[in-house]
Amino acid sequence: MAEKTPVEAIQEALKAAPERKFTETVEVAINLKELDLTLPKNRVEEEVILPKGRGKTIKVGVFGSNEMAQKVRSVADLVITPDQMDELFKTKRISRKQVNAIDFFLAEAPMMPLIGKKLGPVMGPRGKVPRPIPPGSDPTSIIKNLKQGIRVRNKGKRTFHAPLGIRSMPPEQLAENLQLVLNRVVGKLERGRHNIASVYVKTSMGPAVRLW
Repeated sequence: MAEKTPVEAIQEALKAAPERKFTETVEVAINLKELDLTLPKNRVEEEVILPKGRGKTIKVGVFGSNEMAQKVRSVADLVITPDQMDELFKTKRISRKQVNAIDFFLAEAPMMPLIGKKLGPVMGPRGKVPRPIPPGSDPTSIIKNLKQGIRVRNKGKRTFHAPLGIRSMPPEQLAENLQLVLNRVVGKLERGRHNIASVYVKTSMGPAVRLW
């Protein structure tokens, strides 16, 4: 069976999927092979900045000092200073709601132990552990990049998914995003593409179309 190009696979997936009454995500499904996934080195966990963006709003939260808060308030979607921690995350239910509402978190390095103590059990399983940043730095450019980003994680499993954008985006843009995700995953694997059994693309509710 001849391989499809990323554009061909995405076009076929879009054509095969009926229109829905909600905004569907277009995603890639990657199946791994010949890897011992109990070894940390074989676990995929990458932040990928999609060249054509996600096609929807991505939210970034920042844990930082009052000084940091002043720098990022215009670009971050949630800013949390140390004295706000207890109020914003006072119960597990509220903590889950706050964490689920944000796609990515950053945190000034000195706050990481406090965040781990209070929110580790909530953030860890969701892949939302903050990226540490130096105290007093200006993360504006990092936040802007993350708003075009995704987190690619296999969670120790052989099959995993990653979003590429939304259905209304042009297939060529989705294909460009797809190619970058594949390049990053291949570059992370011990034997590169030889550790990938198959790759499929699909909409949220549509049938899968094989790329490799």
